[in-house]
Amino acid sequence: MNVWVVRAEFGKHADNFRNGGYVALDFDISEPYPVGEPREAFVDAFKKYNPSVTSNVVVGQQVGQITRFCESIQVGDYVITPSDNNDVLYYGKVLDEPYYFESAPSDSCPYRHRRNVKWSKQTASRSTFSVPFQNTIRSSLTVFSVSQASEFLTAIDADGYEPPEAAPIYNPYDSVIEQILTLDAQEFEVLVKELLHAIGFEETEVTGKTGDGGVDATGILNVSNLAKVRVYVQAKRYKAGTKINSGVVRQLRMAIPSGGQGAFITTADYQRKAYDVATELGFPRIGLINGRQLVDLLVEHWRDIPEEFQSKLGLKIGLVLSG
Repeated sequence: MNVWVVRAEFGKHADNFRNGGYVALDFDISEPYPVGEPREAFVDAFKKYNPSVTSNVVVGQQVGQITRFCESIQVGDYVITPSDNNDVLYYGKVLDEPYYFESAPSDSCPYRHRRNVKWSKQTASRSTFSVPFQNTIRSSLTVFSVSQASEFLTAIDADGYEPPEAAPIYNPYDSVIEQILTLDAQEFEVLVKELLHAIGFEETEVTGKTGDGGVDATGILNVSNLAKVRVYVQAKRYKAGTKINSGVVRQLRMAIPSGGQGAFITTADYQRKAYDVATELGFPRIGLINGRQLVDLLVEHWRDIPEEFQSKLGLKIGLVLSG
């Protein structure tokens, strides 16, 4: 059982997909794709309707997405489509009907190349998943597979999916969180500041009060000089099993000036309603980082963390206990 992402023009047609019971693709080819034919047939069909695309690299990439949609996605696989609210993910199971060409769409979605899908009434929040999963979802491709399929299928309790048995020997997430909780309040403040800097923040400033078990900080996230946004960060240390409620997240949101965004970092987790508040339309967006995601970020940026903290936490590359 695999998991695929099929985009709907930044969520513009996601509701059509869900309400119509299908997932669709469009690469300006006004006839059915040659399913079952050699790859060259797909290439010829694409070039016929896209004569301005002359690069073999671009043609290969586009045809690869078409063949994945028509032939690689199998009956019983799950499909994810991000909604117009980028944090909300629609998902459903591919039905056994084959690919088909809809010559006269009955809704406002102009995509005519379709697969039938039984969409779930539930949705998933992208921010609740691991950092690697979120990085995968950011792919610019229209059709692609999700390498963290087991994580997603387990989270949604997918019909017919049995997650692999985990060996109860060493849980790296719990072990790393335990090490982080050995830091005192001031050390935790500095660790968060260093992590923000490693991620790409500039002008980071710790504004929290030492001794409260958390930290308030601000910084400017600079994405290769393409975009800059000031982010207001709050971080709290809580023991395992604790879940931050929506009221705490709402308090942070009220403190964010116009034009800014927020981030809440914790060693614990969040209640479902906290995620709803964090992404509520019309308000500053707040990124929620739970304990597992905090560990993911530390893994990704561990080499940029000062050696003093690497030694203090007693961890080595990969965040495995060193002693």
